[in-house]
Amino acid sequence: MLTIIGCGNSNRSDDGVGVRVAQDLAREFGRESSNVRIFDAGTGGFEVMFQARGATELIIIDACRSGAEPGAIFRVPGEELAGNYSPVFTLHDFRWDHAIASGRQIFRETFPKQVSVYLIEARELDLGLELSEPVLIAARKVIDEIAVRVRERVAA
Repeated sequence: MLTIIGCGNSNRSDDGVGVRVAQDLAREFGRESSNVRIFDAGTGGFEVMFQARGATELIIIDACRSGAEPGAIFRVPGEELAGNYSPVFTLHDFRWDHAIASGRQIFRETFPKQVSVYLIEARELDLGLELSEPVLIAARKVIDEIAVRVRERVAA
């Protein structure tokens, strides 16, 4: 099972790019088939961890702020980004990077070993519902790339 999870806050302009990618893919392919599941996790790390359970492959999409050109796309292996979780006082502080590390510890063999993360450099993070032009272009490229994987899984 391939699980695709979009993360971010749709009310903060480009921060919602992961959610937008997941929603667009779900419109094209449906939210779930026998080989593919597509989920919009918003900002909830726990949702990422629980939705990833049982998958053989996981793809996460989110916005980033690294100082690169807006719309830059980074595809990074999950192991490179998995962050150990230290308990804090709010559930919002449990992010998808914590979900990868914690999910592997908690769910062990039922947590995907193959994890890829697409990070898209944000331009705007202010309140707003629209993606900036460079991030929208990048989102379409990521959708096209992931759609190839979805079609392979659906055909299998």
